[in-house]
Amino acid sequence: MSLSHRPLDHLVLPVVDLATARLRLSALGFAVAPEARHPFGTENACVYFADSTYLEPLAIADQQIYDQNIARAEFVRRDRAYRFRRGDDGLSAIVFKSDDAAADHADFAEAGIGVGELFSFSRPYLRADGAQATAGFRLAFAADLRAPDLFFFTCERMQSLAPDEALMGHQNGVTGISAILLGEDNPMEFEPLLQTLTGAGEADIHPDGFSTDALAVRLSVFTYDHLYRNHGIARSGAGRGLEPAAIVFAAADLENLADILRTNDIASRQAGDSICVPPAPGQGVTFIFREN
Repeated sequence: MSLSHRPLDHLVLPVVDLATARLRLSALGFAVAPEARHPFGTENACVYFADSTYLEPLAIADQQIYDQNIARAEFVRRDRAYRFRRGDDGLSAIVFKSDDAAADHADFAEAGIGVGELFSFSRPYLRADGAQATAGFRLAFAADLRAPDLFFFTCERMQSLAPDEALMGHQNGVTGISAILLGEDNPMEFEPLLQTLTGAGEADIHPDGFSTDALAVRLSVFTYDHLYRNHGIARSGAGRGLEPAAIVFAAADLENLADILRTNDIASRQAGDSICVPPAPGQGVTFIFREN
């Protein structure tokens, strides 16, 4: 049994606009939620899963409000830095669930990885019955200066967000996120960081990297040689630091998924018991689908 006390909540995927993300994710067989706007100038259109994880495609909705929040919102500062360095497509943040973001904030500060201030906000959303409700969140941020293009935070829900269950029934049969693959020249340098973030008791050490658990989701850091040999994923950056390489999804039926990809003219590659889809606008990293 995993000793982790910080399960994965969601992944932040910067996109140039939500229309592009919606087109791409829908073509991959995902159900995409309606747009929701943040009070600091960004907006999302999430993909929710039955395992309570989700993807958050993130676009800039109002440049003026976004710029005005640079000074007060770590989330906006990190998003702007990512887009400056890496462009408008990718995976910029790994987010963990929290029952107490204030305690996480203190833990991160003690561990030397805390950044920014504890941040709270709320936003409206439409419930399944069409009524408007409010979702509230409190965030605690963490980062490592050696990994400038990836940050982390915990998310405590102050007011519950209850997505429509119909949004979790995806045409491609995906039920959740099973793993996240990261690349680095020397993976073991980041083992203490991920252990602190997940709270897992120990890591599984491999010849080419290591893996740790955020409850049901496996976080692995491998060398780029390993990622290319095993998944056909080439290095995209030039420097050191953690580089998101792939999201691994649990899917009910790979033959059904393959039919969807062929119908929608989506390039893919069969790799053993998986189907790999390379990055494209609206899908910033490789998506790997494995039958559950």
